[in-house]
Amino acid sequence: MTRARRDGRPVVALESTIISHGLPHPDNLRVAREIEQTVRDNGAVPATIGMIGGELVVGLDDGQIEHLALAEGVAKLSVRDLAVAAAKRADGATTVAATSAVAAAAEIGVFATGGLGGVHREASVTFDESADLVTLARTPIVVVCAGVKSILDVGATLERLETLGVAVAGFRTKRFPGFFITDGGFDVDWELDSAEQVADVMRARTDQGVGAGALILANPLPTDEQLDPALHDRTLAEGLALLARDRITGKAVTPFLLSHFHSSTEGQSLAVNVRIILRNAALAAQIAAAHTPAPAPVGFSA
Repeated sequence: MTRARRDGRPVVALESTIISHGLPHPDNLRVAREIEQTVRDNGAVPATIGMIGGELVVGLDDGQIEHLALAEGVAKLSVRDLAVAAAKRADGATTVAATSAVAAAAEIGVFATGGLGGVHREASVTFDESADLVTLARTPIVVVCAGVKSILDVGATLERLETLGVAVAGFRTKRFPGFFITDGGFDVDWELDSAEQVADVMRARTDQGVGAGALILANPLPTDEQLDPALHDRTLAEGLALLARDRITGKAVTPFLLSHFHSSTEGQSLAVNVRIILRNAALAAQIAAAHTPAPAPVGFSA
């Protein structure tokens, strides 16, 4: 990855929680490799971010990815956990928040993920809100995603993003997707129609030097690739009831509900999840390539 940055090649940041916490084994390792290959196939260099033995790594090699996929006790790391985990010499997988922050510090401008964290249901009582939101308010990076995970309060999350000054745009749509489903039920103000147009936004932000927050680029699945909406709604209702019954809260909520979706839909949600991240990885790579100037011919000097 260091060589890619030095050579001026386009780079796409990738999270590692999908490897350790988001997908079951052995799918996690297979899909992690597919994501990286998808980035390469679309003209960019993948930089999966994680922690190995307390060391933050921007651009995990295949052996390190396999380690995070197979190891027991891999910590789920948000920004606040990074220093403590380093001191503990921990193995860790970075969330959207941590991946975004580390990628921006490494001067990587584009990050591909599945779905964002956000405001949890019943947050008016529990105050449960993902650290993704406040981190993205101060992190100048493009996050290509399929919107907010539909297990969250989508409307409240969009309101918080607006309050925090985080730009949100749909890719070829003005409807905000709901991760497993194409339409999350809410409009967005802006629509961007090409990778080149997203790259123009990145350049304008740099030229203006005003906004410090991220651009959330919501890239919905085509309707024929989404999870059946009726199945989605039924599965979500069942999962929320189980959460309440078992008093599951905090960081455990999202992995629990994703696991419930996987088992209750007999793997259909897993297939949708994989389609989401591969499509987002492809788009992110195209954006990174559009944003990166072509190298000058050998022997040419400006």
